Amino acid sequence: MADHSRTLTLRIDWSEIDLFGHVNNVAIMKYVQAARVDFLEALGLMQQKTETGIGPILASVSCQFLRPLFYPGHVTTGARAAAVGTTSFEIRYELRDGSGKLAARATDIIVLFDFTKKTKVPLNRALKEMILNL
Repeated sequence: MADHSRTLTLRIDWSEIDLFGHVNNVAIMKYVQAARVDFLEALGLMQQKTETGIGPILASVSCQFLRPLFYPGHVTTGARAAAVGTTSFEIRYELRDGSGKLAARATDIIVLFDFTKKTKVPLNRALKEMILNL
């Protein structure tokens, strides 16, 4: 996952298996969520939200399931910024099984949001640079 700025490896838990014997789509979205939080923490946005009330909010998420994941095993999620706008940015993910085979791709749109005023906030130049450099 050399083209991803952040990687996170998670253990597949038996409870994440569905009736068909593979990891349920809900569990895959939890893997994406874990990678999202890791990415946002690396940017300092989770701490900023606690300190200022301005932080990230998920505006959109999509996922393309390519091959099943199975228990026992691990999943590695790679995350990278793909685009930066005025008030939002895009994070793209690849999820790979323990042998490195691509299992899913996902995309988030994250908006910087003032939770007190209930409004979007423009990304400042420093944050835009951090997103693109991460």
